[in-house]
Amino acid sequence: MDYYKTVIIMLVEDDIGDQKLIKMSLKEQRIANAPVVAGSGEEAIEYLEKCKAGDPENELPDLILLDLNMPGMGGKEFLKKIKSDPALAAIPVVILTTSDSDKDILESFRLQAAGYIKKPVSIDGLEEVMRTLTDYWFTLCRHTSHATNKQVSKCFNC
Repeated sequence: MDYYKTVIIMLVEDDIGDQKLIKMSLKEQRIANAPVVAGSGEEAIEYLEKCKAGDPENELPDLILLDLNMPGMGGKEFLKKIKSDPALAAIPVVILTTSDSDKDILESFRLQAAGYIKKPVSIDGLEEVMRTLTDYWFTLCRHTSHATNKQVSKCFNC
């Protein structure tokens, strides 16, 4: 079947090796667009600000995959920042990290993460996680376009 899902996934991950593996795993899931990769929370915020400003080269992501443990702006700080921004708050953010600490899991959900996944250690495990993740978010879940979200935001701000 030649069906490709046209979605925009943003990967916020500082580890270049993990970036490559995740991109390869997403490609296997027949995602038409290559993921937008940000190597830091600051870089991701910069990209999202361009999206909000209407930059035609940058589209808001349909899903953000976020590592918690990054230098500079860590994943939790990034999550707090975008969830406090009405223009970005509706974007689902799934934590994809090496930590399986109960504290990290609870804090991520308190900060409105849409999910929490511990990174698998094998390539096969990562491919299975990406298959399940993309099936869930882009096949089972209902979404609206970002244009619809903008219209709804305008109504709430009336």
